Amino acid sequence: MSGNRTCCRFSFRGGFHAWEGLRLAVRQAYVYGKQGDVKTKASHRWMPLDRSLAERLRQHKARVAPLAKCEDWIFANPKTGKPYWPGRIQENWLVPAAEKAGIGRIGWHSFRHSHSTLLHALGVDLKVQQELLRHADVRTTMNIYTQAVPSALREANSKVVRLVLPAQVA
Repeated sequence: MSGNRTCCRFSFRGGFHAWEGLRLAVRQAYVYGKQGDVKTKASHRWMPLDRSLAERLRQHKARVAPLAKCEDWIFANPKTGKPYWPGRIQENWLVPAAEKAGIGRIGWHSFRHSHSTLLHALGVDLKVQQELLRHADVRTTMNIYTQAVPSALREANSKVVRLVLPAQVA
């Protein structure tokens, strides 16, 4: 889906739905009950929006808030008109589901780390990874968020072994 920060994941607002252009812009954040600017300058950039995800978001908005204006929050609580508190969603839904699935306790940042690692495993260019995660510095993307996938480690190691050890004769 995306590697957006938690505050932005639940608070898409303002300039969000450029559906035809399949672009996403997060212009406002909602953190600890307070509305404000997004975290960094990099957070202001447009992001590509997958066609199937755009359609699901459009359907969600039509179902949940058919009268909402384009500047309204996308994931708003219908009772308050404000975004849901990510901490409550995490404790009431995300953590129990992860524990039931045998994953253990996870948090919202787990999705950012997973997104980064999957992009890396798919061979996505490092600069593209950085921009999708909206990091100001590429070192943050590589040194903190991205992990090597075990199958990639095994494959890389096997390549070195095959290079160094002579082939077995049958």
